[in-house]
Amino acid sequence: MGLRVAYLELDDFRNASSRRVGLSGQTTVLVGPNASGKTNTVEALQLLTAGRSFRHPTPSQLVREGAVRGRAQARLEGDGRVIDVRVDVAPGKKAFFRNGKRLPASDVAGSLMSVLFTPDDLALVKRGASGRRDELDDFGRQAAPGYSRLLTAYQRTVEQRNRLLKEDSPDLGLLDAWDASVAAGGAALLSSRMRLFSRLAPKVEESYASISGGERLTCSYGCSLGEGAESLGRDELARRLADALAEARPQDLRRRQTTVGPHRDDVVFSIDGRDARAFASQGQQRSVVLALKMAEVLLAEEVVGARPLLLLDDVMSELDARRRDAFVGMLLPGTQTVITTTNLGYFSEELVGSAEVVSYA
Repeated sequence: MGLRVAYLELDDFRNASSRRVGLSGQTTVLVGPNASGKTNTVEALQLLTAGRSFRHPTPSQLVREGAVRGRAQARLEGDGRVIDVRVDVAPGKKAFFRNGKRLPASDVAGSLMSVLFTPDDLALVKRGASGRRDELDDFGRQAAPGYSRLLTAYQRTVEQRNRLLKEDSPDLGLLDAWDASVAAGGAALLSSRMRLFSRLAPKVEESYASISGGERLTCSYGCSLGEGAESLGRDELARRLADALAEARPQDLRRRQTTVGPHRDDVVFSIDGRDARAFASQGQQRSVVLALKMAEVLLAEEVVGARPLLLLDDVMSELDARRRDAFVGMLLPGTQTVITTTNLGYFSEELVGSAEVVSYA
């Protein structure tokens, strides 16, 4: 069964002076007008499961106006375990705790994975490559503790190399050293990321076929190191990345930034052989994102052995009736789901009747 969120408590968090929300083990629908606090609840749940927020707030922004500090805490139950998770926020400070013991944000995901879907995600296909990379990396951070360390280390190394490139007269000997670090760290990250993608892509394609009624979606990893990178081991990837950095050095010195590596890669979606970013309709692009989110739920169960918490923030109002029905039909039994909406009419009587409905009037 895995862990489930039994309840969430907010104290001086965002717009809530004090709020306690009990969650169903299956589906909970938070209903109310805009700006009533529904998305703030979803944000708190993501913070307490993933260690980060899709809004990327400062700690001060999480504290209710007029309050000195705020708190969000939840109780997780399942498999004979009870885990209390908490985040305390104050201007300039944010601290996470599990069962009273402080832990870094990167370790929060070790209790319960979450998959989040917001209206902004519906533009994922047509946005720049960084959004698609971030989607894959955010999943990796939760699915494997080591992934977060690889990603953070690589990003810091690239930042240091870029800082050197921005100098008026970079030390080329020092640049050689940073090239070696970028090659080693980039190969480690790329190897993990491509393994993750190879497991996710088939599930995205299968989910899309169900939503679209038979259209063929192909997912591919666009590696800046060129074709065939997915078949290489870590050492071979490091050598290829080192060669690419050497070749790109004149350009990097001119542009003052690192132009090759995993931070330049992309995820490519094609529908019936045509690039979805350029040729897909808005409805098709949205179906790709729906399929991606459901694939993440399925893969999360394989990776960690339990279903993640599925958070759906006001996405139904952005979908047409056919896609709403298709998506609701894909909500798997056993997946704890929290849905926010301004209108219960988007859902069937059967779903509403079986869900825990929480009013934010």
